[in-house]
Amino acid sequence: MRQLADHQENGLNENIVITVLDPPGPGGGNHEYAIELPAAGIILPIKFQKGPINEGMNGVSNEALLAIVIDRLRGFQSCKKFSNRETALALTKLQEGMHWLHERTRERKARGVEGTMTP
Repeated sequence: MRQLADHQENGLNENIVITVLDPPGPGGGNHEYAIELPAAGIILPIKFQKGPINEGMNGVSNEALLAIVIDRLRGFQSCKKFSNRETALALTKLQEGMHWLHERTRERKARGVEGTMTP
């Protein structure tokens, strides 16, 4: 187990503990995380898809979590009081990330390897 610190920049995030709970899988990525809010006594597990989807769905995708953050930032941008350049730039980059994840899926579908462990 190891802890992440990339999110720590302000008081809220400095008090959020993110722990990686499993070793990297065959593709090099981890699949299980815990987000802990110690002051509130809350632990939120995050489990990503592990293994090919043609063998069964067992976790969330990167795209699903990105969709949540994109929706949240769109909401902030729709409110004049909270809309700002920095949020607009972050939103654009997240949308770009989603685009490239979708492009990867399209490419894998075209090769007939989507849903498998074939690189």
